[in-house]
Amino acid sequence: MKDKNTVYKRILLKLSGEVMCGKGKIGIEAAQVSTLVGEIANVVNKFETRIGIVIGGGNIIRGANVKEIDRVIADHMGMLGTLINSLYLHESLEKNGIISFISSAIPFNPVVESISIENVRKRLNKGEVAIFACGTGEPFFSTDTAAALRGIEFNAEILMKATKVDGVYDKDPEVYPNAQRFENLSYDDAMRLDVKVIDMAAIAMCRDARIPILVFDLFKKGNLKKAILGESVGTMI
Repeated sequence: MKDKNTVYKRILLKLSGEVMCGKGKIGIEAAQVSTLVGEIANVVNKFETRIGIVIGGGNIIRGANVKEIDRVIADHMGMLGTLINSLYLHESLEKNGIISFISSAIPFNPVVESISIENVRKRLNKGEVAIFACGTGEPFFSTDTAAALRGIEFNAEILMKATKVDGVYDKDPEVYPNAQRFENLSYDDAMRLDVKVIDMAAIAMCRDARIPILVFDLFKKGNLKKAILGESVGTMI
């Protein structure tokens, strides 16, 4: 029997494309994804927490950084990158015995189903993991914004922004060894500081919907489990 004693029963897990391959790299690395899937499986197999996932596509292509072509086209390319990552993650979860499904903001039938929040809620309630692909389906919006939107739509209790750093700092900890990590930040302070780990639109949406945001290091073994149990593992906004 799965444990019901978790602080969070419904979460939106936001993953950057970088978690699929490693910082500064491109493509997909099987070992990296295996570690990610192991952390997710550890939670799904032990707890009744319902999980929705939004994954970026920066390891494939980052539309906002493509200057040679029209921004709308570049953003659509970025959305396709999220679909590639979603397909790989879905297959990896399935091979580890975790039932999941992809719900795409852009129609790609019969490869993946188009998003239907009613269907998403039903399948989440059955214990399946939802993977949301193609961002919001519209250009000029980041996958962070998509994560906030999907979390609000399926009534997530928290948005967990999984990264390779252990929270929000007052300055870049990779550049400044004396950088200080915040344990807690208000939404307004996070926006005033213009934190780079999550975009401002996503913070504003979560603020208005009263959904907390946790920024944490996913690749520290057991951190996702600790986060769902309500333990302090990063920065809470």
